[in-house]
Amino acid sequence: MMRFLKKNAKKTALAAMLVAGIPVAAQHEGLRLKAYLDPIGIPTICYGETEGVAVGDVKTKKECDDMLSVRLAYFGQVVDYYITEDMSPKTHAALSSFTYNVGPDAFSKSTLVKLYNQGKKIEACDQLLRWVNAGGKKLNGLVARRKVEHKLCLEGLNEPA
Repeated sequence: MMRFLKKNAKKTALAAMLVAGIPVAAQHEGLRLKAYLDPIGIPTICYGETEGVAVGDVKTKKECDDMLSVRLAYFGQVVDYYITEDMSPKTHAALSSFTYNVGPDAFSKSTLVKLYNQGKKIEACDQLLRWVNAGGKKLNGLVARRKVEHKLCLEGLNEPA
C-alpha cells in the first residue's frame, strides 16, 4: 500500500472524518464476509475491499470493520495529499468515501480535485454526481451513494475546516 505524506501542514480531524465516512462507505458498499465478484468482475470482500482479494476468501465482521477503518484512514491521507485547499471533516469524509470507491488514481486525475484546488468547492462537490458508472453501465447503487456523498460534501462547505 502506497504511503502518502501531506503536502502542507494542515491537520484534518481524522476521528471526525471517520465518524462521518465509515457509515457512508459501509452502507453503500454493504458487508460481505465471503469474497465475490463485483458487478464488473473484480474479486471483492467485506465493505468493497478489492486489494489482495481472491474469490473464496472469508473474513469475520471484526476483520472487515477493522479493515474499513484502516483503509478509510488511508484514503483520507490520499485526499489530503491531492487536495491543497482546507476542508471540513464532513467534506473530507465525503471525498474519502468517494476515493475508497474509485481508487487513488482516478481521484488524483479527476476534475473534482482540480476544481476543489481552484477554490471552486461547490462545483467540485457536484462532480461526485457524475461518477455513477462501472463497467460502462450506470448503477443505481452508485447513484444512491453519490447523492449521499454529494450532500455530505456540500454540508461540509458550510462548516469550519
